[in-house]
Amino acid sequence: MHLFTISKDVVNELHLLGVSCCIFGGMRAVIQRVQSGSVAIAGNTVGTIQKGLVILLGVEDADGIDDVNWLAAKVAALRIFSDNDGKMNLSVRDLDGEALVISQFTLHASIKKGTRPSFVRAAPPEHAIPLYEAFLETLEREMDKPVERGQFGADMQVSLINDGPVTIWIDTQNKS
Repeated sequence: MHLFTISKDVVNELHLLGVSCCIFGGMRAVIQRVQSGSVAIAGNTVGTIQKGLVILLGVEDADGIDDVNWLAAKVAALRIFSDNDGKMNLSVRDLDGEALVISQFTLHASIKKGTRPSFVRAAPPEHAIPLYEAFLETLEREMDKPVERGQFGADMQVSLINDGPVTIWIDTQNKS
């Protein structure tokens, strides 16, 4: 058996051609524009925001710091808030809005076989936690303010009022 590394661009091209040869990597985020959001653990609120973004973040084993940097910059600059003309032209940074980040391994669920999800593509905690924490730190730098957060691996109850609704799915595997 020969093992070698190929770029994500090559993997994407192979995938488009229907070739399934590789383990795909892609940090995933579901970004929701909200009027408010909060997260509780065992009935205790651990994070709360007003106008801004609730971000569900899933880390895959193949993810790295390049994924963190690209995704945090993209999220902070994402123009999904309305300007004075009602057009989506402003970012959370432009509005001095807030962010709440929740780790969510289930974003890497696969239901190819049967009806019970498989999470084999989700990164194990020893790989995911440092990248989750790096994402938090990078997003804080991008927004120039603290970011609220859940607790990695905890059973959390997330509440939000989705504004719009506006919900965006981003996978760092598909940057185009």
